[in-house]
Amino acid sequence: MKYYHGAGRRGPYFEGWYLKCQTRDGRALALIPAVHQDRTGRRSASLQVLAEDGAWWLEYPESALQASGELFQIWLDGSLFNRKGIWLNVEGRGLSLHGALQCGPFTPLKSDIMGPFRFLPGMECSHGVISMGHALEGTLTLNGAVLDFAGGTGYVETDRGRSFPSAYLWTQCAWREARCSSLMLSIADIPLAGVSFTGCICAVLYNGREYRLATYRGARVERWSADGAQIRQGIYRLEAERLEGEARLLRAPVEGGMGRTVGESLTACLRYRFWAGRTLLFEHTDRCASFEYAGEENAQTDGGRLTP
Repeated sequence: MKYYHGAGRRGPYFEGWYLKCQTRDGRALALIPAVHQDRTGRRSASLQVLAEDGAWWLEYPESALQASGELFQIWLDGSLFNRKGIWLNVEGRGLSLHGALQCGPFTPLKSDIMGPFRFLPGMECSHGVISMGHALEGTLTLNGAVLDFAGGTGYVETDRGRSFPSAYLWTQCAWREARCSSLMLSIADIPLAGVSFTGCICAVLYNGREYRLATYRGARVERWSADGAQIRQGIYRLEAERLEGEARLLRAPVEGGMGRTVGESLTACLRYRFWAGRTLLFEHTDRCASFEYAGEENAQTDGGRLTP
């Protein structure tokens, strides 16, 4: 797997990495380092921090971020993200975040989540899963409050392209049962070669087995909305039902520029059910699930504001 694709890119482009860190008692923090180039050719880097009680955006010059293509390793203005851990030294308006986390072995998927779509030129946005789950140890101090991640769980994914889809849904969850289970689901309106279709990618790790549901494997999206989604592929059916969760604003790319805002619930309450035929493989309700839904109405640059 290649971990950075942005070197020498021309035209609108973004690439970011999403690292979710979850404590044993259900608290969470998400870190999103990114690099972006807008339509004017202006290049910059950024870090977004998402917590249960706030969201922060910090912008840096492009030179502040250095990433490796062969290894998962990102330097950003004195902070480091890699397979071994996360070291943070972040100061910004309304934000002080310091500390270190140690990561256990990553859990990669057996193959690229994009499947054959990764070979198609002109994809608006490509997704990657770096770790479906790994152990965490250590502490972080966020604005004076200590977050203890001893026995915690981490998750890492990445996105790159020109823009986020005009409409999409994303959810992720990891829990400690059945040999450490986790799932991610993404549904989006995908423009390609002058047409548009609704596609999905999904990975479920449960009871030591990986399940893959995706458009390129015949999966169908039966419904999706701000309340959740249901997809079906052959005998398998996954339902994600959003029960509650307050969203915080994040910035998202449009033609390489970070001018769009979307809402993400970092610790939403969701119920997931997964069937094989008539057999319910699991039903899991989690209050530390992540959920993001964006409709066509907020696909363009809007007036949403984040802490600068």
